[in-house]
Amino acid sequence: MIGRHSGFPGQQALNGLVLALLAAWLLAAFSGSLGLSPRLLLGDWPTPLDWQVWWQLRLPRLLLATLVGAMLAGSGAAMQGLFRNPLADPSLLGLASGAGLAVALWIVLFDASGPLGLYGQFAAGFLGALAVCLVVFRLGRGGPGQEALFTLLLAGLAINTLAGAFGGLLAFVASDEQLRQLSLWGMGSLAHALWPAALGALLCIPPALWWLCRCARGLDLLQLGELTAHGAGLDAPALKRRVVLATTLGVGVCVALAGIIGFLGLLVPHCLRLWLGPGHRLLLPASMLGGALLLLVADTLARTLASPAEIPVGLLTSLLGGPYFLWLLMQRRRSC
Repeated sequence: MIGRHSGFPGQQALNGLVLALLAAWLLAAFSGSLGLSPRLLLGDWPTPLDWQVWWQLRLPRLLLATLVGAMLAGSGAAMQGLFRNPLADPSLLGLASGAGLAVALWIVLFDASGPLGLYGQFAAGFLGALAVCLVVFRLGRGGPGQEALFTLLLAGLAINTLAGAFGGLLAFVASDEQLRQLSLWGMGSLAHALWPAALGALLCIPPALWWLCRCARGLDLLQLGELTAHGAGLDAPALKRRVVLATTLGVGVCVALAGIIGFLGLLVPHCLRLWLGPGHRLLLPASMLGGALLLLVADTLARTLASPAEIPVGLLTSLLGGPYFLWLLMQRRRSC
């Protein structure tokens, strides 16, 4: 199968994903309730309204969709390698819910407006994701594969349930403005993607992506088991700390900026692993490109299907990822 081994076929796969991402960028740039003419690429001078829409609304949104999609899918691939489990995912394991609950606490209890409020959301999302990741990581240690999988799914279910319950309490005490903000943000949306959010993502997400890519060789060795990996010179605890910190930083920032966008970290890495194989040197960058592509396309559909209204992009990814997850569970049941 193409891309199953590293080398030229794998490079072809990455090149194809890059070209598809560029095509999605062009499509998204000229799509929306206020469309821009493609003739602008041919040298037509933009009107002031065209320039304002492009620079202040469209460009930061495209950047944010690309970075968030790359981070969610890349972190999903890294977590699947770390847990040695193809069902590990930031949303299924409660990582996104923990970050979401921490951000919701920040919105309700503190002033979430202005740059300081935005950076406070970054910190809250990171701390919430870190707390959940440490709990899940501890619960998933040891045990046979099926037992570990069952434990991880139960832990994720419990964390998602608790986060939903506490989120309901916060919604009960929130003001009308905070309640609307929590409702729209909880469904996952890029509707408020402006330059402060895009710059915050540019500051935090690329270092996390680079850090995950540096862990590719270690994740490949970890698939052989910790004892074998240690014999090959891998410091497994240090690798786990790096992956956990990079994942929680990136996912926390994504949740703070775009809300909870589910199943992206499960759907993209799992499909690409079937195509490209399990090697993380290829799988990690391919997942990042694939996640950016999928979220960019989903956000374009969210802006155009019900124009001039917008569908929360998290609803679209859940409609796509939910059936896929059920199909995946049925396939694993048949193979047992």
